[in-house]
Parts: sequence; structure tokens; C-alpha cells
Amino acid sequence: MVTGRNLDVVQQPILAVWVEPVEVQRVKRRRRLALLTAKQQLVFNSTMTTVSEHCSVLSSSQMTCLTPTVSPELKVKGIWFQLDNVRVHYESIKGKSFSYYPNPELFPLNREAPDVPYRFKPGGVIAVEGLDLTRAMSRQEVTARLGDQECQVKTLDSTHLYCEPPEIQPMSVEESSDLPSLKVFMGNLQVDLGLVQYDSDSLLSPVPLAAQIGLGAGAAVIILSVLVVILMYRRKSKQALRDYKKVLLQLETLEINVGDQCRKEFTDLMTEMMDLSSDVGGPGLPLLDYRTYAERVFFPGQQAAPLSRQLDLPESRRQTVEQGLQQLNNLLNNRLFLTRFIHTLEAQQGFSQRDRGYVASLLTMALHDKLEYFTEVMKSLLQDLVQQYVAKNPKLMLRRTETVVEKMLTNWMSICLYSFLKEVAGEPLYMLYRAIKYQVDKGPVDVVTGKAKRTLNDSHLLREDIDYCAMTLTVLVKNGVEVQPCPVKVLDTDTITQVKDKILDQVYRGAPFSQRPAADSLDLEWRSGQAGHLTLSDDDVTAVVQGRWKRLNTLQHYKVPDGATVALIPRSQSSGGVGINQVFQTGEKTPMLEGEEEEGLRLWHLVKSSEDPEIPKHRKSSMRERERAKAIPEIYLTRLLSMKGTLQKFVDDVFVAILSTKRPPPIAVRFFFDFLDDMAEKHGIDDPETVHIWKTNSLPLRFWVNILKNPQFVLDVQVTDSIDAVLSVIAQTFIDSCTTSEHKVGRDSPVNKLLYAREIPRYKQLVERYYSDIHSAASGCYQEMNSTLTELSGSFASEMNSLVALHELYKYINKYYDQVIMSLEEDSSGQKMQLAYRLQQVAALVENKVTDL
Repeated sequence: MVTGRNLDVVQQPILAVWVEPVEVQRVKRRRRLALLTAKQQLVFNSTMTTVSEHCSVLSSSQMTCLTPTVSPELKVKGIWFQLDNVRVHYESIKGKSFSYYPNPELFPLNREAPDVPYRFKPGGVIAVEGLDLTRAMSRQEVTARLGDQECQVKTLDSTHLYCEPPEIQPMSVEESSDLPSLKVFMGNLQVDLGLVQYDSDSLLSPVPLAAQIGLGAGAAVIILSVLVVILMYRRKSKQALRDYKKVLLQLETLEINVGDQCRKEFTDLMTEMMDLSSDVGGPGLPLLDYRTYAERVFFPGQQAAPLSRQLDLPESRRQTVEQGLQQLNNLLNNRLFLTRFIHTLEAQQGFSQRDRGYVASLLTMALHDKLEYFTEVMKSLLQDLVQQYVAKNPKLMLRRTETVVEKMLTNWMSICLYSFLKEVAGEPLYMLYRAIKYQVDKGPVDVVTGKAKRTLNDSHLLREDIDYCAMTLTVLVKNGVEVQPCPVKVLDTDTITQVKDKILDQVYRGAPFSQRPAADSLDLEWRSGQAGHLTLSDDDVTAVVQGRWKRLNTLQHYKVPDGATVALIPRSQSSGGVGINQVFQTGEKTPMLEGEEEEGLRLWHLVKSSEDPEIPKHRKSSMRERERAKAIPEIYLTRLLSMKGTLQKFVDDVFVAILSTKRPPPIAVRFFFDFLDDMAEKHGIDDPETVHIWKTNSLPLRFWVNILKNPQFVLDVQVTDSIDAVLSVIAQTFIDSCTTSEHKVGRDSPVNKLLYAREIPRYKQLVERYYSDIHSAASGCYQEMNSTLTELSGSFASEMNSLVALHELYKYINKYYDQVIMSLEEDSSGQKMQLAYRLQQVAALVENKVTDL
């Protein structure tokens, strides 16, 4: 397919190929040294000839050309378009040569006996084996005919072609046989693969009685039994293979069929998101302030992070301790002391991986006002790390966070990319989060197990068919002195807490999660008529108890009708709703079933948990694995595909925002990738895969996957279990897109990987282009990086609680005091700078320690 301009003015468009016999090529090689003059060279050029094909002009901008036939004994030397008197060489358009490949090879259907008809069972697909089928050919260019009818090509890969023939055996087009033959057409290539005979009941006639009697001898019976077993085994194997091929076809067909449903869902979602996008793009984007962002990234999951604490000291000691901590800060600004201190801590057996991450974050806080110095120390430590891994396995470097410097790198990336998140990636990330939340909330979500009908994660899929109805409640919202009705969409299967959350989402739409009241602090009141007020709760005296199971109350349980009027009122101290105890931490909401053992009862919402407390843990896990291993029925797979199709635009937007080079990539990324390229060159690593892995481990897997899985690190939002399950699949897709290994899926592949199997190659190209564009861009961004670091130091240093960080760091110095002092005294440069003596002075001030000064 050729695209261009004014193609319709050409009278005779031709695609021509300049060829030369292979034998002449060999002569040239043997006699190259003997060819001394240009005249002699022209003798050999005279052996070259051209072959050509006429092109078909479709419009002024498109034409199609069949590639001219080149036999194997000819060598292609060049290719061009002859447009009347204009010659356009292919290399001048594409910048690379046009590749000719040998013809694909297709094997007969019956390879062992080509003359015997291939037996086909109606309802299946015909599998054709071959070699190099997709090397220069796509599925759309291939056609297949069985007799007088088409055999529809469904799938084409490098070694197999699958086509679906008609249900009824077609007529033959050849007089020599009554059976139709399968012919495959690939461009000018036509291959006859043999006759095909459809199976019918008449062909499965039983073994004649006379033959059975004739095999009555004992030895013959044994031989027959063995043959029967072998035949049954082979038949079952072939049936299993046929079924598997059909499943692959069904998967593709299913995704196409789900398309209409996806488009409808997507239209509904876009209507919702249009309303939302008017609030976003400024104050409407609930981005966390830098201090909270840094706290969540530096100290994930910690309740009382050092950023939130104050130095807790008696007033009589405060001035002395602060003076000591200031001296410790001066010591940390000595590169030799800092690197010695880190290496000494890492050498201690009791210094755990958690300690390493904590110390790295404390150092980041303490040195936040000197990011240029912090960066130089980080580079120095990374050079030591590269040295270690080059001697072992360089591809494993930066794979995990096992050293202090690796966590320092994570924090450094987080500091440098905060403005990029704020200006570029934050909005598409928030839109993806909102799209997921909107889609998940449209279907039932089990509040106890966290499973949802609408999800991407098969392990969090609500597989049971739950009858539910969408409802609209009229919520009375107090706005100053006025009370205004607000419509809110809910489901009749929602628990009361879920209803309260949906009401709060609507009433406080666009507001940060931390600025809205907690659902636990409010009661839901159903109002009917003048005096009809009923307080609804997840658990009360009306809750249904069956055996040892107690069901959480829903709108359905209270028989609340569509259009009912409700209001959220402050919870009175006396109201005794038990509900589900929930823990809120860093925007995460995890249902904790602490009250379920009360009176020996277990709580349930939509489905009862299948786990029996009497079954041992190891057996539970194996049972879950067996349950997961079962084939997913079509209806459940349709739910996953529908969710994937609806969210596809938002996933694409986030990936493109992260990996696009249309705008200059963040200076920190360019700087660090340059540093990795320099390290590879310095250590003689010329394997591009190794450098690709280093870059992937340092940015996408170290920073972006963390943000994709935990948007609450950047945004002031609540991430529930069901939303987290969807984000996990998207984050895993991002991880798969950054790897260099080929993404292969098979019958044993997890459903989550199958979902994005077609998109991952496209995302891989995005990643490779991102790396290559940064590599090919002009380097020398060190000066620009230093200016940026100086600016960042001044902007955010006041947000850091450096005295608390220094005090926490001193606890580690105190714990390993003797080892640190010994390490400093062993170093000759450290002795000249009296580092050990200065540390002893710090100890005397901070702890009132009497030391040998």
C-alpha cells in the first residue's frame, strides 16, 4: 500500500526491482582484487536486469502494488517506483533498503500421506503448518478457499495458519476429484494443500463382527487392547488441541462481540468524565501538597512519619541537643563521613532491609536543602554498586531496594518528578482513577471480600450472578440555611456504608478526600412523609441471621424504594450501629472483619466466603489455586473484556503522558539515563538489553509503577480494595511493557496477562522509543540539572523536618557507635579530618555522653 500526493496523474505507475544472478555475485567476490578499472566493473553490471509489476491507483493519495516476482537464483540490488518519467528510489523515501524474503513454506494437511484426504470434523478450524508465514505477509493479505467456498482466515502466525471452513462440505472445483481441495493464496503464491473430507456418522461404523471373532486368540486380544488404548489417547490429544485452538479463536471473537457493549459503556463514562473534567485542570485536581506527598513516598505505610513529628526533648536539654544535631548535620555534609557511615551500617548483620530504606529517607530529609551534594553522593554510591554487579550479574542491578542508595534513588526521582506529576501526569492519572471508580461503582461490590462485578482482576471478580437494580435517591443537602435536593445513583444491593460513600462522592464531588467527613461519623436517615424518619445501618436488630452467618443490611433489606428521600445526619453518640470496622490510612480503605467473630457469627454481604477456618492454611491456598486454574466461563471473561475496553482510552492516556517525548522528558530522567549510559561505557558493557534493564529498574519500575498502584501517594483520594485490584492489573501491564523479553501467552497464562496481550507490543514500542529518543538527544544536561536541584532545594527545604531526621539518624549512630568510630579511624583521610573526634563531640552534646575527647 503506497501513500502520497497526486498519484492519480500517473498514467503507468510501476514497481520495479533491479536484480542480478547469484552466480555473478560469487564471481565478483572471487575476482574483487583483480578488478582494477571502472571499465572492468561495468562488464559485471551489464548482467543486471529488472523485473516489474504495474500498480493500481485507488485515489490521488493511495495506490497498491504487487511486489515483482524474484526467483531464488536472483539477488535484489535495488527497488524503485517508475511513475511515468519520474523514478523514486525506495531508500530515498524510507531511509532503509527494501527487504525481499524467501517465499513462505506451507506443508500439506496430511504430511505423512499427502495423497490421502484430510479428515475434518465440522464446527472446528483447519490448522495449516508452515514456516516464515508472517515474515513479509499479514493476515489481511492471505485468503484461503476450500473447493468453491472461502475458508475464513482467523489467525496467522509465523508457523501456523488457522481458517474456519463452512459447516457443510463445499463442492469441488476440479473434475479429477469429488472432494474439495484447500488452496491458500499469498500474493502471487498459490499453494494446494490437499483434499479435505468432512467426517460423518457413516464413517464411524463399528468394527465388523467377523473381524472381532477372527481376533479371538489370546495374543491377538492383547495386541488389540494396546492398539485401542493408543488410538483413544491420540484421539483425545487431537480433540484437546482442536478445543484449545477453538478457544483462542473464541477469545478473539468474544472481544470483537464485546465491542458494542464497550462502546455504550464508554459513551456513558465519557458523559460522566466530561462533567468531571470541567472541575479538573487547576484547583479541581486534588493533588497532595509536597510535604504530604514526600511523607507518603519516603515513609510508605508509617503512621507517625518523621515529617509529622516534632523534636520531643526536655527544655533544659533542647539547646544542647540541637547544637549537637547541627554538628551532626555538618558531618553529614562531609562526603567521606557520609559514605563511610552508610557502608558501615550496611555491613552490620542486624541492619535490616527496612532499616536501609528508613535511613535513606532520613538522609533525604536531612540533606533536602543541599540536593546537589545529595546527588553527587548518590552517584558515588551508585558507582560502587555498579562495580559490585558488573563482577556478578549486571542485569540484576537496581532490581530491588536492598541498599541505602537504591532507596535514595527512589526518593531522588520522587523529588525531581513532583513538578512533572503536577503539570503533566497528574491529570490523566486522576481521570483514570475516576473512570475506574465510576465503572466499579456501577456494579455490585462485596464489601466483605472486596470482590466486584466490574473489574480487570479475575481474582477479585464477583462470579456469582447477583440480581440488582440501579436506584436514584434524593439526598437532602444543607447549603447554608437552604436545604437542596441532590440526586445520587446507588444500587439496591449496596450496604448502608456503601450508600453513604456514594452520597459523599456526589455531594463533595471534586473536593479532596481528606476534606470531606468520614462515613463513620454520619448516619443515613430515610425520610418518608412529615414524621417518618428511620436511621439505617449496616448491622442492627433487623439483620438476617442464618446459622453462623449474619448478613449486612442493604437498601433491599430495608425495602427502600427508587426515588426515596434520605439525609446524612451527624452520628449521635448513642447510636449503636456495629457495621464493619474500617481502617483509613494514606487514602486506603480496607475492610477489616474484626467484628465477625462476635457471638460466633460471620458477616457476609453478597457472597459467603468459601474459606473454612478448620481447613489448614496450606490446603486453603492449594484449593484457591485449583479454583483459579478452572477455565473462566464466557460470561465472566466478557465482564473483564468489557471493563478493559471501556477503560482503554484512560490507560492509554496515562501511559502516553509518562512515556511521550513530544514534550521534553524531565531533566532528571535525561540526566540519570546519561549517567547510566556513561557507567555502561566505562565498564565495557555493550549489551543494549542490560542498559535497557537498568533504565527500566531505575524509573518505570522504581517510581511509576509505585504511583500507578498507589495514586493516593500523589492525589488526595481514597483507594478501595476493588479499585486497588484494577490498578494492580494496569501496573502489571506497565511492568510487562518495560521488559525486553518477548511477551508470550499460552493456555496456562493468567487471565490478567491475556487481557492486554494485544496492547503490550504497542506499549513496548512506546518504552523503546522513549529510551532511544532520550539517548539520541544531545547530552550535556549536567549544568541544567544542577540549576534545577538548587531551585528544588530552595523550594521545598522548609517542608522538611531536618532536626527530627538528624535525631532519628543519631539513634543508628548510637546503636552501631563503636563500629562507626572504628571505620572512621581506619581511614587515613578520616584521621586527618578528625572525623571520629567530631563524632564523639556530637555524642557528648546529644546524649551527654562522657567520651575520650
